[in-house]
Amino acid sequence: MSDYKVKKSENEWKEELTDNEYRVLRQKGTERAFTGEFYDHHEKGVYTCAACHEKLFDSKTKFESGSGWPSFYTTIQGNVKEIADRSHGMVRTEVVCNNCGSHLGHVFNDGPKPTGMRYCINSISLDFEKE
Repeated sequence: MSDYKVKKSENEWKEELTDNEYRVLRQKGTERAFTGEFYDHHEKGVYTCAACHEKLFDSKTKFESGSGWPSFYTTIQGNVKEIADRSHGMVRTEVVCNNCGSHLGHVFNDGPKPTGMRYCINSISLDFEKE
């Protein structure tokens, strides 16, 4: 199992998630740029983990990065974990839900003020709670 609060077997995740959600959230996949539900989404509210519904990002921190994925300059403190990612011949920082360990995307240091960070997140990893 895991060190996360939400503890489920991979079979349990497979039963609960769609094939695409499972591929991204549990197998660290990526959705194609400009195809996700939230890349051009502008409502006020909170973005939550699609797997466990933990609150991850406030809409006030969302910005247009031009990357084709929803981008945020900060997280809801304590709810997103950063992990070194050396896959695909690159050195990046993966971000996962700190509640269930599901893959969200990656964070880069080319974002806007005040943090300079760009949390580049797969739409399929998110749900949205309207304000």
